[in-house]
Parts: sequence; structure tokens; C-alpha cells
Amino acid sequence: MSSRTLYERWLAVAASCSEERAMWECDGLRSWTFGDLREAAERLPSIERGGFAIVEGTGPEFVLGTLRAWRDDAVLVPCEPGQRDSVPVRKMPKGICHLKQTSGSTGHPRAVAFTAPQLAADANHIVATMGLRADWPNLSVLSLAHSYGFSNLVLPLLLHGVPLAFVNDALPGTVASALEGMGPVTLAAVPAMWRAWQRVGVLSSQIEIAISAGAPLTLALERDAFEAAGVKIHNFYGSTECGGIAYDRSKVPRDRPTYVGTAMDGVALSVEEGCLRVASPAVADGYLDACADGMLGGGFFQTQDRAEMDGEGKVFLIGREGEWINVAGRKLAPSVLEEHIQPHENVHHVLVFGVPSKDVDRVDDVIAVVSLVDHSLWDGTRAALMARLPAWQRPRDWWLCESLKPDARGKLSRARWRARYLQERAN
Repeated sequence: MSSRTLYERWLAVAASCSEERAMWECDGLRSWTFGDLREAAERLPSIERGGFAIVEGTGPEFVLGTLRAWRDDAVLVPCEPGQRDSVPVRKMPKGICHLKQTSGSTGHPRAVAFTAPQLAADANHIVATMGLRADWPNLSVLSLAHSYGFSNLVLPLLLHGVPLAFVNDALPGTVASALEGMGPVTLAAVPAMWRAWQRVGVLSSQIEIAISAGAPLTLALERDAFEAAGVKIHNFYGSTECGGIAYDRSKVPRDRPTYVGTAMDGVALSVEEGCLRVASPAVADGYLDACADGMLGGGFFQTQDRAEMDGEGKVFLIGREGEWINVAGRKLAPSVLEEHIQPHENVHHVLVFGVPSKDVDRVDDVIAVVSLVDHSLWDGTRAALMARLPAWQRPRDWWLCESLKPDARGKLSRARWRARYLQERAN
């Protein structure tokens, strides 16, 4: 089954709501109905059958590039501006129509190969689980080149008729202006965005479905948004390799930071050797580098996320394999410290990791990298943070670094920042 089948499904969607608005720019410059979008896609120049369509950007042109690839049965390769030269263009296995690239937050990025049914399955799971609706358009603040943005924004538009509204950026003022001109919306974002919007009062009950993914959502942020604006931010847990995994369907804030939700519709979860295993029709065919590590393929993805599940199917993540910090024989998950540090009003972002200790009995030292709102308040901030933590969990070193901020996927790479810290310490 080829990407042309996705295009045929799109044509059926477009025919069913031809006069309805499909996508528009919130600054009022451009707007398309589903019929307009179908005609615009038909006019685009052809791609050689079986060729590659490298699509960049975050706006309407990305959507049109996707339709062009589907129309001409090409392999779609979404990428960020400037990443074109790193795209792995080579002969694809039969049936592959889409390449995603992992974030590389735990190592080197890898290309992941998908078939048309796998992409469609992920969209089906997301729309059904989250309750996405055509009368609650998606407000686009995410990169469409990333798995989260593509599956939550592009695929629901083209395969389910969920409209998409574009903003120029995710700054609070821009988002506030966009919301003023709209009715009820669905808003998918990353925790850093939700934090910035909450701090300046952008959030309102106009946001019917609020979704957060890409990084851990703290309990404090979720609670503050709910109490101040009546917005329940739903934690969404997924992976490039398999799309959506779990979703917090509850209507009130969570009470445990490790709780990420229950299995998405159409997804089955289990814990194998301490790590979460995903069974789903949305799981990719495999990695393009053909690394036969048994982690991915055949409808299964073995994650490196250490997890627990209760009798109700609730999933609790307790760290990633290989990221645990060994403090004198006691195991510490970095996310536990981050959950305590991040809510402080003077902390923009925080990342915790372990490095080998000069004290052999201690094994690892705990390092916390922090970017601050106000450097002049650091002494008081540090004292308050240390008081929140048991003695054995307190960082041996606080690295104040203003360049610490999430990437476009909302992620902070523990592996990269750990390597940078060790390099600077060596110098």
C-alpha cells in the first residue's frame, strides 16, 4: 500500500466538506477551504514516482508539500530548515512512504521508516483518543516536521477534516491575539510553551482540548493552569517510532508526576524486563540504518522507558534505561529532581544528570543545569531548592547556563548536555 492511498483518503475528506474552511493564517493573509486546498495540491508540479519529497517549514506550504508527495506516490521526508543535507536519501524498502527522524535526545538521531497504513493508524488513534473535532480547530504552534506536530496537526487535517489555524510564533502575545479571533480550539504544545502562556495569563476555557507532549509536564504547571484558567492540560506520551502511546484522559490534574495516562485507543501496552513495550498498528517498519536490535518492527516497539502499570492500565514512567544516577548505591531518576526544581518561580528550565564522582564510594555526582529568570536572586533560589530535597539527592554542582532551553521539539538532550558539562569541566 503506497502513499497514494493516503491521497485518495484525503480526496474523500475534501469532497465531504469542500466548502468548509480547512486551514488559515491567523494574521488574516491567507485562507483555504477544503476545496481550495484540493485544487492547490492538484496544480503543484509533479515529482518522479518513487522519488523523495523533502518538505520544510511550519506553515501552509508544508501541508501542500505533504499532499504533493502523497499525490505522486513519493517518499515524504519532513525536515527542519537547514537540515536538508542530512536527510538520508536512498532506495527505500518496498511500501515505505515516510521517514521521520528521532530527536536524538538520548544519542544520535535515527531515521524511522513508515508505511501509509502505519501513519493512518496513528492519526486514527489520536483523533479517537483525544476527541479531536472539526468544530474545534487545531491552533498550530508546533513544528510540522516533528512526529508530534505531523501526527497531531497535519494528519487530522488531511485524513479527518480537523481544520488547522497557523500563528507566526508561539509567543504569548501572538497566541493571545490568535485566540481572540477564534472560538473553541484544540491546542497541542510542549511544557515550555504552556509555562510561558500560564505565567502571563494567556490561557482560558476557550481551549477545549489542551495537550502537552515532548517533555515531562510538571504537576505544578498542570495544577496552576487548572486553578487559574480552568484549563486541564492532558499529558500525552508518544515516540517517533510508534506515534501515540498513552494519554491522560482525566478531567482534573494528576496527583502523581510519574503518571502519563492509559493506552491510546488501538494500542496495547505491557512491561517487559522493566521497560514499556508497545503493540500497535502505528509502529514503524524499522530504522533505516537496519540496526537489528529487536527494538522496533513487526508491530512492536520496545522502549527504553522504565515503567510500571497498575490493574487499571495506568502507566507510570520511572526513568529511562541508562539514565539512572547511582548515589552511593541508591538509584535516582533525574526526572524526580527536575519535578522538584522546575516549579520554582525563578527557574526557566532545568536538566539533571549524573557524572562519575571522584569519591569512588559515591559512584556518581548529581549535576543540575539551570537557566534563571533573575540571576540576582540565585542565592535565595538555591537555598529554597536545596531545602526541598533529601540530603542524598542534592546536586553536587549547580551549573547556571542561560543557553539551556528546549529545542523545537520541546526536548532537552540529557546526553548532549552531560557531554558538554564533562568537556567544560575537563578544560
